[in-house]
Amino acid sequence: MVLPQESNSLSYAQYMELEDDIQYEVIDGQIYNMSPSPNVKHQAIAMELATEFNLFFRNQKCMVLGEMDVCLCGKRDVTQENEWVKPDIMIVCDKTKIQENYISGAPDLIVEILSKSTAKIDKMIKFNRYQRAGVKEYWIVDPAHEIIDIYKLENNLYKQGGTYANNEVINVGIVDDLSINLKDVFRDNGI
Repeated sequence: MVLPQESNSLSYAQYMELEDDIQYEVIDGQIYNMSPSPNVKHQAIAMELATEFNLFFRNQKCMVLGEMDVCLCGKRDVTQENEWVKPDIMIVCDKTKIQENYISGAPDLIVEILSKSTAKIDKMIKFNRYQRAGVKEYWIVDPAHEIIDIYKLENNLYKQGGTYANNEVINVGIVDDLSINLKDVFRDNGI
């Protein structure tokens, strides 16, 4: 199926009929192309963060997931929905939101790793949409400067929870007893 040229919208059912190598996000009815693929540093940071989360959440009620479709609406049948995102990393603690091929509803924590083509979308458009959807904690990772900005939902608005860099430690807000040392996330991997 070819992307509809006369429309600036795309239903989830239409998206599922596209070729496997084409990936889009749709936010507030606007289509965003996710090309090109992330670079090595982006992927290395994603893997390090996912490893830290996975080690903590193994055998617990929350699930750590990588890039997969999230329909923020919370409906079980999302075929006619025209909004979904693909966060780099997410933590979902309500297992009823986990469907076979997508997440239905707001994850508890979302991590987006910036690239040149996604920085504006991640910092503005997704920031506002995640806030509206009720994502409890939103991390924006800047791989170029090796910093992470944390936003925590309070009274339906994101409050700046801090900017972290170097060897600083982040205390994850959605659970007790999980701290992540950024020296492990931004470790020198030859890139």
